[in-house]
Amino acid sequence: MVEVSEHVSEAALAPIGAVQRTRLGREATEPMRADIRMLGTILGDTVREQSGDEVFDLVERARVESFRVRRSEIDRAEISHMFDGIDIHLAIPIIRAFSHFALLANVAEDIHRERRRHVHVDAGEPPQDSSLAATYAKLDSAELDSATVAAALKGALVSPVITAHPTETRRRTVFVAQHRITELMRLHAEGHRETSDGRSIERELRRQVLTLWQTALIRLHRLQITDEIDVGLRYYQAALFEVIPQVNAEVRDALRARWPNAELLCAPILQPGSWIGGDRDGNPNVTAAVVRRATSSAAFTALAHYLSELTDLEQELSMSARLISVTTELAELERSCPEQARADEPYRRAVRVIRGRLSATAAQILDDEPQQLLDLGLEPYATPDELRADLDIVDVSLRTHGSALLAEDRLGLLREGVHVFGFHLSGLDMRQNSDVHEEVVGELLAWAGVHPDYRSLPEDQRVELLADELTTRRPLLSDRARLSELAHKELSVVEAAAHAVKRYGPAAVPNYVISMCQSVSDVLEAALLLKETGLLDVSGPEPYCPVGISPLFETIDDLHNGASILHAMLELPIYRAVVAARGDSQEVMLGYSDSNKDGGYLTANWAVYRAELALAEVARKTGIRLRLFHGRGGTVGRGGGPSYQAILAQPPGAVNGSLRLTEQGEVIAAKYAEPLLAQRNLESLVAATLESTLLDMEGLGDAAEPAYAVLEEIASLARDAYSELVHETPGFVEYFKASTPVSEIGSLNIGSRPASRKPTESIADLRAIPWVLAWSQSRVMLPGWYGTGSAFEQWIAAGDEQERVAVLRELYRRWPFFRGVLSNMAQVLAKSDLGLAARYAELVADESLRHRVFDKIADEHQRTIAMHKLITGQDDLLADNAALARSVFNRFPYLEPLNHLQVELLRRYRSGDDDELVQRGILLTMNGLASALRNSG
Repeated sequence: MVEVSEHVSEAALAPIGAVQRTRLGREATEPMRADIRMLGTILGDTVREQSGDEVFDLVERARVESFRVRRSEIDRAEISHMFDGIDIHLAIPIIRAFSHFALLANVAEDIHRERRRHVHVDAGEPPQDSSLAATYAKLDSAELDSATVAAALKGALVSPVITAHPTETRRRTVFVAQHRITELMRLHAEGHRETSDGRSIERELRRQVLTLWQTALIRLHRLQITDEIDVGLRYYQAALFEVIPQVNAEVRDALRARWPNAELLCAPILQPGSWIGGDRDGNPNVTAAVVRRATSSAAFTALAHYLSELTDLEQELSMSARLISVTTELAELERSCPEQARADEPYRRAVRVIRGRLSATAAQILDDEPQQLLDLGLEPYATPDELRADLDIVDVSLRTHGSALLAEDRLGLLREGVHVFGFHLSGLDMRQNSDVHEEVVGELLAWAGVHPDYRSLPEDQRVELLADELTTRRPLLSDRARLSELAHKELSVVEAAAHAVKRYGPAAVPNYVISMCQSVSDVLEAALLLKETGLLDVSGPEPYCPVGISPLFETIDDLHNGASILHAMLELPIYRAVVAARGDSQEVMLGYSDSNKDGGYLTANWAVYRAELALAEVARKTGIRLRLFHGRGGTVGRGGGPSYQAILAQPPGAVNGSLRLTEQGEVIAAKYAEPLLAQRNLESLVAATLESTLLDMEGLGDAAEPAYAVLEEIASLARDAYSELVHETPGFVEYFKASTPVSEIGSLNIGSRPASRKPTESIADLRAIPWVLAWSQSRVMLPGWYGTGSAFEQWIAAGDEQERVAVLRELYRRWPFFRGVLSNMAQVLAKSDLGLAARYAELVADESLRHRVFDKIADEHQRTIAMHKLITGQDDLLADNAALARSVFNRFPYLEPLNHLQVELLRRYRSGDDDELVQRGILLTMNGLASALRNSG
């Protein structure tokens, strides 16, 4: 047992819900609680029927005791002892029961959010912030002129980029069942008792829950990248094929109606991206074959969708030439149909021609044949634009005889879909670490006789050599080149990317990201690899560069140096030519994860903000258009938090009409598994981008520089406090490994990627996902807050305390960035639970080490909560987040058994119990907690 230090209060170790009871009206939340009770009852009945009374009684006892812990009626140790020595055959169904409850509670909360939005709309209230309707009202009030809007939105782009994540790997059966339960609960919320075909909603819910219970939540084999690719593509059929075209059309039409002379959004503003299958930074499993699989699977998904829609459209457009007249272009299109049938049905014949040509395209570029192929012996489409042109002919003709309603239905979505998804579906980014580029380029230069030891050169000589090499026409390699396994693999991967660009179009691989980019030569090394595969050529009169090169600045120091590196890149004539070839557009990626792991939460957030300011200034001075790519994780500790507020909190000039951001972990399902969810979240991204671009959101005015100076001081103090624990406390790594499941994340079948970039014991080499995931599982949530309380306390104490507190309160009131930092931190603190963390600390055998580290964590936790209250004036951590407050209050007690069981099973596993069920139980607890927390990594 971890003894509580004298200076660590019981309140600090108690669940947040017990200390800060949410003050939410029961009337407003009763429908959600009723939904949770109903789903919980159905699950409980299923558990009893399928696993017997003993399991059911243990689940019920654990549930009741967990709520008693929250109400401080019993000591947490009592529920912990309930699972001491539990038979693993009993533990597994208990873990599954609470994991399934977390999944069902997610559904209930999502339905409740929909319900609350309907209540606001029905009450005639103004549109809520983060909706496009609210954004349009703000833009109307600003009275912007066309020239300003046109300049600001030139090249506008909002790109959510889906990435692989070890806890977002639910099986398709689970995904489908959850989707069906959501649909049923939506009907139930509308007051229905039966489905449209007369089935009892409750009975159907029981059927779906039974299916869930009898379906394994996790796979027995280690996750493969192909599994991750399939999971990522699943969201298109579930929601994105429907929602992305709709949002693109609505935004374009709304903006053009306001500024008709500005020619806005010629390209779709929403364009999805992916890293799954292209991100090989520290992942040896990403090969050329994987890149081909990722790009071909994406293309297959797009074309299969089009062919299916065309098949349905052919049936729908049954108009007869005896009743309507078509345009000359439509008549010409339908005459291309070699079949004689349906001579008086021009639209069906025209759509059949389109389907035939697209089938020929599919046969030409896809590795597999989709359904609905139609071989008419027609020429394939060379580009998506050709396909869109034919669809436009159908659209125009329909409108000439009063059929706009038909044109704007399935056909309209299909036209918009082809515009955004093309033949590629989503752009696959390539990513690799700069160290690998350096090694491979050194080998290539040595083989070609350019330089025997490139890696020994100083930076200026490297840049000179690489710049010269980029302008030569000759390749470095010949067919006779004998390369190392590493060099061969890297070149093969880039060649696979070139193959995708040639086959599916330039948008198939839009960017090449350089991890740990620390110099201009790091950028030029990547450029040289692109040159070797034909993806970059600046030796001719017209530079060719379909793939953008994106330096990724990750650590605190790299973020600080990013602007100077960008400026030096642009000073090179050869690289400036590359940027010019891409419309004077340059993307820079900012890493939230490694900067946080490097310097802590507050320091990392400030380092990113400061880097954005400096990068925007370089862009202004050099005349380029800067696009920032935000490497955000699901958690606050990796840059997560509400996207709308995060975008509005960007510094002036940082958004500039476009941004990309990674989406990963459980947040992908939470945002994009359902059309309504997807629409709400995609609207939020676009709304925030428009507001940040066209309106002054920072709100500091002349007070900006003093505010920046304050944050600079506080961030420095926060880094010192964080480093003192993480980098300077003897035995900290040992404590971390013993008190969290980080080692098991690496050793069990979780994700396709190794937990560390290198086989070392260093925190620096550990990937950000397991770093954050491990602290989330143990409920410490350390990456999302540690060091912040000390920094505020020290800064306030270093001057006139009353005056400095007033300064911080004013910054909280005026500055979205500062307000967002504190709000996101409060969310993390509300999800943390130092009482449960103490149970994990018991896994640390060295008692003195246990107390040395845990006491520091508990002290800082208490201090950070106190500082949040002092600055915000709010007793409740979740005063500004009613949705999360509901979640914490209503269902966090259900997480309690999962944490206790995880500790018990970790203890067994580490003591040598190699029972496969013990390992499976640990993995199940990880997935259950990740689903419940919804942003654990």
